[in-house]
Amino acid sequence: MYLMKILRNLEKSNYDRHSVVTVGTFDGVHKGHRVVIDKLNDLKKKYGCRSVIVTFDPHPQLILKNRGTEIKLLSTTHERLEVFQKLGVDVVYILKFTEDFSSTSAEEFLKKYLVDGIGLEHLVLGFDHSFGKNREGNFESLNAISGKYGFSLYKVDEFKGESRINSTNIRNLLLNGDMKGASEILGDYYSFEGNVVTGDRRGNTIGFPTANVKIMDEHKLVPKNGVYFVEVLVDGGHYFGMMNIGNRPTVSTGNEVFIEVNIFDFDKNIYGKKIKVVIRDYIRDEKKFNSLDELVNQLNKDKQECNKHLIK
Repeated sequence: MYLMKILRNLEKSNYDRHSVVTVGTFDGVHKGHRVVIDKLNDLKKKYGCRSVIVTFDPHPQLILKNRGTEIKLLSTTHERLEVFQKLGVDVVYILKFTEDFSSTSAEEFLKKYLVDGIGLEHLVLGFDHSFGKNREGNFESLNAISGKYGFSLYKVDEFKGESRINSTNIRNLLLNGDMKGASEILGDYYSFEGNVVTGDRRGNTIGFPTANVKIMDEHKLVPKNGVYFVEVLVDGGHYFGMMNIGNRPTVSTGNEVFIEVNIFDFDKNIYGKKIKVVIRDYIRDEKKFNSLDELVNQLNKDKQECNKHLIK
C-alpha cells in the first residue's frame, strides 16, 4: 500500500513541476469534490505525473467568519486526509490559513505556492471554484495567465444530483435529521470521532449502558437531536448500536447536549478510548417520558427498529 505524503512546509526536495494540482477546502469530501479528485487521478494516469491537493487548515470561514454565523465542519483535517488517502492522492499540501494569508492575491498564491512552491504542470478547478483575495482566481482569470506560467487548466463540470451538491446543503440536511439525504450527497455515511468520557452511569441501571462521547473537534457539526442507528469502531472492533443526541429531558433539566451510544452485545470498559461513530439512519426525535419505565419501553422499541436495519 502506498503512503500519501503530507506536507505542511515546502522544501526544494518537495518540488516537482510534473504535478497535477487542485486547490480547495474539500469539507466533507462529498460527491462534487470526488469528481474533481477523479479528474486529478485521470490526468495523473494520462500524463504520468503526481497528483497534489492543496488545502487549508483551519477552514477559511473559521478565520474570516464573514457570514455572521459560526460554521460547523463536515470533516476535520484528519478525516479529509483519510479520504484523500483512500482516493489515491499522492501529495497533500496543507497551508495554514490566517487573516494575513487571506489577503494574498490569486496570482501571488498561484506563483508562490503552486508554480514555484509545489510545482505545477496541470491545474484542475471545480466548476464554481475560485481562490485568492476576493475569490479573484476563477477559471477565466487563471486561464488568461496559464500561458505565462506554463500550465494547462481544466474545468470540471458540476456533478448533478437530485439536490444541490454542496457542503451547505449537507449541513442543512444533517441539522434536519435527514441522514439518507446527506449520505447520498456525501457518497458515504456521516461520522465523527470522539473520546469516551465518564457519565452518570444511569444507563447501566436500566439495562442500556452507554458510552458518553465527547467529540474531539469543537467545530465538528453535531446532527439534529434524536435517536440514531449507528456503527461503532472502538478498540479495534466493529459494532452496531443506537445513539441519542440531546438534553436527556427525562432525567435532566439542563440544556447541555449529550452524545450517548448504546453498543449492542458489548461489555468492555472503554473509558478514555477513542471512538468513531458512523451514523446510518435517523430513528426518531428525542422526547421526554413520564417515567423510567416508559423510557426503557421506548429504548427496547428503538433497538428493535435498529435491528430491522441490520436485516436489510
